[in-house]
Amino acid sequence: MELVQMQKSLQDYTKSLFLEGVLDSQFLQLQQLQDESNPDFVSQVVTLFFQDSDRILNDLSLSLDQQVVDFKKVDPHVHQLKGSSSSIGAQRVKNACVVFRTFCEQQNVEGCHRCLQQVKQEYYLVKNRLETLFKLEQQIVASGGVIPAMELGF
Repeated sequence: MELVQMQKSLQDYTKSLFLEGVLDSQFLQLQQLQDESNPDFVSQVVTLFFQDSDRILNDLSLSLDQQVVDFKKVDPHVHQLKGSSSSIGAQRVKNACVVFRTFCEQQNVEGCHRCLQQVKQEYYLVKNRLETLFKLEQQIVASGGVIPAMELGF
């Protein structure tokens, strides 16, 4: 694929992530912190988010599968996932965590199980979409191109 077409595809793909509510403006702020001195900043931060989230989701699954659920252990995990998803702009994950915390406060085990499935679904969606985004960026750089800057003016 021609470089200009790849850049256009990247812009269109990134725009769709915002229009679908997968990402919010926080992701753009994260991108603004990336420069020539640290060209992989965003992918490194997001990779850490993926690693932490995988661990947190596993811990949540284990906690909710206990005979007696200790909501004092569940809620901090949900709170941490909400904060980290918010910090990278994973809007739908963050929103699902907000609902999840409500069920934790109500000590509603069934509601927490449903929310955990929703959070996992949103998490795997954002993970898949961001991995695709980074692959598109890598293809552009490998072709000698520059990643076009995104703005929310669409």
